Amino acid sequence: MAIDSPCTRVCVIDPASGLCRGCRRTIEEIASWTRLTEAGRRAVLADLPNRLVRPKAEG
Repeated sequence: MAIDSPCTRVCVIDPASGLCRGCRRTIEEIASWTRLTEAGRRAVLADLPNRLVRPKAEG
C-alpha cells in the first residue's frame, strides 16, 4: 500500500523553523518524498506531530 504525502497544499516554508507551515516537513523531505522508501516515509510521518511551526504574526 502506497503512503500518501502529508501535503495540505499550504506550501509556505517558515523561515525560523525551516518547516512547511502546512505539512511540517523540511524542504529536503518534501523534495525527496517520491524517492523515499516506505520506511523513510513512515519515519517522516511519525515525527510530524513533534514538530511545531509558529503561527504567522499578524499586524
